[in-house]
Amino acid sequence: MASCSVGILMYRLVAEGAEVLLVHPGGPFWQRKDLGAWSIPKGEPQPGETAQETARREFAEELGTVPPGPLVPLGRIRQRGGKVVEAFALRGDLEAEKLRCSSEVELEWPRGSGQIRRFPEIDRAAWFSLPEARLRILAAQGELLERLEHELSNKNA
Repeated sequence: MASCSVGILMYRLVAEGAEVLLVHPGGPFWQRKDLGAWSIPKGEPQPGETAQETARREFAEELGTVPPGPLVPLGRIRQRGGKVVEAFALRGDLEAEKLRCSSEVELEWPRGSGQIRRFPEIDRAAWFSLPEARLRILAAQGELLERLEHELSNKNA
């Protein structure tokens, strides 16, 4: 059975249009990868937790702050490996360079060494215009950008 994650696609409106907040995975596998490697902050639900609770908790774990405001459903997408991601849009504005990840992952590193090391789940966060975000985000999550853009155009209609 495919795993499921829930997350928040935070956006802000600037003079040039919308920008979105994306996170870059930490650890040695992702160190030199940029285009097609970024993601929305997301994670797996805990038992008894609603999707919105999961999204806010995971955002806080990965970025160090609980995001206030109403969450707008963007629906679900399926990533290449089968993982289902449910996302919510949230208007907000954070200083991305000051955000710190409190969650870690354990990996055998170097590979085959038998040594388990801990790495931050994400190593950085950044704001991107929608065209730039399309280049940086994981391919399947690009659909979430399209849905956000559609949602924003409906608000302005």
